Amino acid sequence: MIDQIYNFFTIEMIYIWLTFGVLPFWFMLLFFPQSKISKIFVTSIFPLLILAVIDIYLIYEISKKGFNFLDIFNLYLGIDELINLFSEKEYAIIFWIHFLSINLFCGCWIVNDYQKIYMPKSLAFIPIVLTYFIGPIGLVIYWLIRIFFAKKIALYD
Repeated sequence: MIDQIYNFFTIEMIYIWLTFGVLPFWFMLLFFPQSKISKIFVTSIFPLLILAVIDIYLIYEISKKGFNFLDIFNLYLGIDELINLFSEKEYAIIFWIHFLSINLFCGCWIVNDYQKIYMPKSLAFIPIVLTYFIGPIGLVIYWLIRIFFAKKIALYD
C-alpha cells in the first residue's frame, strides 16, 4: 500500500497537484479575502508551510538519487546554463515550487495591504490576477493603484 502511494507521487504527479493545489488559495484571495477561512488558511503561513514541506520532500527524494545540487549555481553562468538546468525535471519542479510560493506570498501581501488601507476589493482584483501569472507586474500595478488610492507615494511601509 505504501509502495503504491510512493509510486503514485512521481514528479509529474506532484507538478499537477501543485499547479491545481494552489488554485483554491488564489480563489479565496480573489473572491473571499475577508472571510475567516481565508485569514486562517490563505493569508497565514499555512500554504507556504505546505509548499515548504513538499519542497523538503522533493529535495530529499532527489538527493537520494545522487543529484548534485551545486549545479543550481550554474544558472548564474549564462542563459544556456539556465536552459540546461531546467531541462532536468528535478530542478524544474524545485523552481516551480519557488515560483508558486513567491507569487502566492505576494498575492497574500496585496490582500493584507489593501485591507489595511481600506481599498475596495475591486481595485485590487486585476493586480492579484496578474500577480498569479506574472508576479512583479501585478505588484507594480497594485503599487500604482495604491498610490492613487492612498494619495501618497511610499517606497516602504
